[in-house]
Amino acid sequence: MTLILLPTAVDGAPELPADVTVVRYDVAAPPPPQAADADAVVVWGNPADRLAELAAAAPRVRWVQTLAAGPDAVLAAGFGPDVVVTNGRGLHDATVAEHVLALLLASVRSVPAMVVAQAEHRWADELGGLQPLHAPDRVSTLIDANVTVWGFGSIAARLAPLLVGLGAHVTGVATTGGDRYGFPVVTPRGLPDILPRTDVLVGLLPALETTHHAIGRDVLSLLPRHALVVNAGRGSTLDEDALVDALRTGGIAAAALDVFATEPLPASSPLWDEPRVLVSPHAAGGRPVGWESLVADNVARFVAGAALRNVVPR
Repeated sequence: MTLILLPTAVDGAPELPADVTVVRYDVAAPPPPQAADADAVVVWGNPADRLAELAAAAPRVRWVQTLAAGPDAVLAAGFGPDVVVTNGRGLHDATVAEHVLALLLASVRSVPAMVVAQAEHRWADELGGLQPLHAPDRVSTLIDANVTVWGFGSIAARLAPLLVGLGAHVTGVATTGGDRYGFPVVTPRGLPDILPRTDVLVGLLPALETTHHAIGRDVLSLLPRHALVVNAGRGSTLDEDALVDALRTGGIAAAALDVFATEPLPASSPLWDEPRVLVSPHAAGGRPVGWESLVADNVARFVAGAALRNVVPR
C-alpha cells in the first residue's frame, strides 16, 4: 500500500490506482499524523515554515512532487538527500505566457497611465490621438519589436508565437544555443551582441546560484534607453536596486514585474513609487493546469518503480 499526501490548496483529484491511499492535508496547518507513514507528498502553496515541518514529520517519504515550476522551496525544506523531487514543468506554460503578454501589452500601450487618468477623471490627450508608431523614448508597439526571452523553456515556447503573431521578432537565451521551438537561441555569451538592439527583455529564469541577479547592472547597461524589462521568472534573478537606478538615470524606459526578491513586496520598496514600473503580485501562475494528469502518471510510475517525469537534479 502506498500512502500519498495531497494538498487541499489545489482543486481537482487525480485518478490513482486502488492500492494508493490518499490523505488530503491543509498546507497552512501542522502536518497530519499520517505524514509519518507517507511515501510521497504533493506540494502546492505550502508556506516555507509548514513545508519544513512536513519534511521533518515525514521521514519515510521517497518522492516529493511540487506543482510549481521552480523546485527551490522544496529543495530548501529539508527533505532527505535521497528523496526524489519532481517539479510542475509544463503546468504553468499557458497561464504564465498569458500574464507576461498582459504585462507587456499593458506597458507598451500605456494602460497604467490610462488607469491613473481615469481615477483623476482626466481625458489623457497625450495617450490618445495621433501617435508615432515607434516612439523614440519607449516601446510603443510590438510591431517589428525585438523581444529577447531569457530562460527559453516551455513557457517561452508558449509565449514566443503569441509575440510573433503581434509582429515581434523573438530571440531566446538559454544555457545551450541553437534552434529551439523554431526560434533562434543564443547562450548568455551572446547577450552583448543582442541586448543593444533589444526592445523588450523578458526574464523567465529559475532561481539558481548561477542566475542570482543575472539581470543586473551589466545587463541593464547594454539595453537601449527605450527598452522595457519584464520579469516573471524568479525575483532573485533581477537586481532590483540596479533596475531602479537604470530607470532613474534613463538607462531603460520601463519595467513590468511579477516576481520580487522579497514577497510580498515591502511597502518600503522604491519600486512602488516608480511611475514607469508596473507591479504585479506574483499572479502569473497560481493555477497548475493539468496537474491531475501529471500526478496520476507519476504515481503510476512511482508504484511501478519506473522513472518519474520532471525529475529535478540534486
